Amino acid sequence: MIELDKVAMGYGDRGLFSDLSLSLPAGSFHFLTGPSGAGKTTLLRLCSMELAPSGGRITLLGDDVSRLSRDQVALMRQRIGVVHQDCRFIDHLSLAENVLLPVTVSGPLDPEDHKQRDQLLSWVGLADRAENRPPELSGGERQRAALARAIILSPDVILADEPTGNVDWDMSLRLLDLLIELNKQGKTVLCATHDLNLIRQAKSRVTARVLRLRNGTIDQAGAEL
Repeated sequence: MIELDKVAMGYGDRGLFSDLSLSLPAGSFHFLTGPSGAGKTTLLRLCSMELAPSGGRITLLGDDVSRLSRDQVALMRQRIGVVHQDCRFIDHLSLAENVLLPVTVSGPLDPEDHKQRDQLLSWVGLADRAENRPPELSGGERQRAALARAIILSPDVILADEPTGNVDWDMSLRLLDLLIELNKQGKTVLCATHDLNLIRQAKSRVTARVLRLRNGTIDQAGAEL
């Protein structure tokens, strides 16, 4: 589903990776851990095609990313749902409009799209907040809304960057439940987190492997932590 082969990436004179390889099978659930500055967000941005590596090869859903045209990249991105740390909402739009944005920019809307949006808002417990704007939502509500937006196009891959970083423990567990449910539906999930308690909580409920990113390399820690 996602393969990185000897990928190199850095910013200016600072190299994050020089020979990083990784393979995430379809339907797998992985946690990505590591110290601040190790490159977890950069790795997720490479997997979502927001960034291009300076070396090596990235294969997504069977295609070499470097060989895709601009139109093919746009279509590929519809198969990848991303939950960013900062949610990236448009504040003057309602929650319902923000969640529907990926569909809005991909083509004409139809009644089924609105039905799907409403079902997702209900699924994440935000049906009663649909007309509120992002600044009116709590941190947990924004994170749940970001997850709904990430999956509105029914992607094959979910990339979540610290989705529980700004919420309390109860909300963290709720977000974990949603990610586990998506994985049970066959989605490939890669979740970057500093929260080792969250990983331990997931252990008894899903077959999740832990990837440790440090010093430009990834260690696969298996299913235990």
